[in-house]
Formats: sequence, structure tokens, C-alpha cells
Amino acid sequence: MFDLFSIFALTFICYMLKIGQGFTGERSICLPDMIKKASSKDPFLRRLYITDIGYYPHAAYHYRERTTPIGQYILIYCAKGKGWYKVREHQFDVKESQFFIIPSNEPHVYASNNADPWTIYWVHFTGEDAPYFGDNYWQPNDIVPGGDSRIADRNMIFEEIFLTLSDGYNKYNLYYSSILLYNYLATFKYLHLFRKYHKKDERIDENNVVNATINYMSENIEKKLSLNQFAEYTGYSVTHFSLIFKNNTGHSPLNYFNMIKVKYACKLLETTDMKINQICGKVGIDDCYYFSRLFSKIVGISPKKYRISIANKDTALAFAKLQ
Repeated sequence: MFDLFSIFALTFICYMLKIGQGFTGERSICLPDMIKKASSKDPFLRRLYITDIGYYPHAAYHYRERTTPIGQYILIYCAKGKGWYKVREHQFDVKESQFFIIPSNEPHVYASNNADPWTIYWVHFTGEDAPYFGDNYWQPNDIVPGGDSRIADRNMIFEEIFLTLSDGYNKYNLYYSSILLYNYLATFKYLHLFRKYHKKDERIDENNVVNATINYMSENIEKKLSLNQFAEYTGYSVTHFSLIFKNNTGHSPLNYFNMIKVKYACKLLETTDMKINQICGKVGIDDCYYFSRLFSKIVGISPKKYRISIANKDTALAFAKLQ
């Protein structure tokens, strides 16, 4: 009943971002049992709703075993690194750009690869429509990056869900997060359609190599990519590719990639309350001190001062170097 939501909204002392595993830069939300129970009875939410959601960057020694099944599906999307899981007496290895969904009411184990720890987006979800999205994906599924992959778009849907729930558990936030969840799950279930309407020209020549590379950078903003990887993606030699890119942009490919990372970091500083170390993970930089130096070099002020300048509505100088 929604009186439960109203009551909880007034007594919202319990709400907090759960920091349960201790990974640097992690973010997670576990909805209170009262909200889960009310969602299961609501005519709209009972069809599909989130119970837990999170993001674990570079999650070394992450391990979770449930011998007693839970009544939710668990989607895990491995953006970087490697891991493994066991379900239905089968064990699978998971690599970068793969996802899987652990079925509801199944004992399971999943863990990061300690030599190459995974970075994962994860969502626990349930409801009457949950089997439609959750069944038949219990083996690893590929989401290979490319010109039409729309990884950044998918991750932004996740961020919108997370930010909505971070803002509280009132009726409208829960409804909106449920609608977004349909969209988010559809990007996995209907991958070909999600990519179809963002289709790029598969032929990369000198006229579009720069735009294709910039799109590739944006799609892989959470990763560390080398000059060789950019050149390989376009099909040109490192020397030829670097010359084309710099002649068209005025920047080397790696410098431009760093600018894209910093610009995205600015957006996160403006629109979220993420800590600096959490933002580091979102732009693929493990060393917070290096990130701060890079940010200061490109923007002219530190990330902390940038956030203060946003609060003071004094952003003209901060944006100037990003134009």
C-alpha cells in the first residue's frame, strides 16, 4: 500500500548507500524490506521492480555465495576485467564485455578474478514480468564494443536508475526506476534492436575515422585504451592514424581521450554526489592522485574546487578549457 511509502518517506533515517564490500569507488543501494514488501503489492510495481543495485569497480577478492536461494534475478554486467560464477551445477568464466543473469530461486556462487578483478554493474530485480527478462540468460552473453554498441547509452540508463533511487523511495521515484528498469533490461534482451537504431557506417575511411574513433572513446570511457588499440580499431597504422587524428582535432588520440574522460567527470561532479574516488572508477582511472592532476591540468582547477564552483554557479572558467 502506498501509505507505507508515505510513512517511509517521512521517516527516512534508514536510507543510506550501502557500503558492504569495501571496494574503492563502489556504490550500492539495498532497498529496505518495507519498500520491497510494498512494491510487491503495488498494482504497477509488482510487475517489475529493483531490490538492490550497485557498481563495483576493480573489485578484487569479491566473492558471494548463496546456498539458500533468493527470490530475485541477478543481472551482472562485466564492463572490465574477469570473474567466474557457478549456477545449476555449471561453472562459467566471465570476461570483459559479457553479462549473465542468475535465475531466481537458484543457489549460486560468483566471484572476481583476483589476477584481473572485474568491474561490474549489477541489479537484483523481481516481479511478475521478471522471468520474461531474466530467464535463458544464465550463461555468459557477449556485448562486444563497436561502432554501434551504445555502451555509454546503456550505462547512462543505469546511472539514471541509481540517481533516482538515491533521491529517495517515494512512489514516483519507484515508479520511474521501474520504467527505466524495463528499458535497461531491454538493452540486453533486445541487443540487436538497441544497436540497430544507432548503426554506424561500418566502413571507416579517412573522412570518418576521427568521428568513429571519438565514438569508440566515448563507448569505452571506463577503460584504459592504448594508441595501438585505437589504430587497430580503425584499421590504420599507428603513425598514419595519429597523423589523421591530430590534423583533424589538434590533439593526440590519448590526450583527446583524457579530455573526454575529464569532461565526463565534470558532468558527474555537476549532476551527482559521487565521491572523487567513485568518479575515478567511472572514467577508468585507478589512481585518484593522477586523476586530480589530470583534471587540474585540463580544467584549470581541482575536482574538489570544480564542484564548489558549480555550487557557486561560477563555471565559466572551468568550462573554458573544455570547449
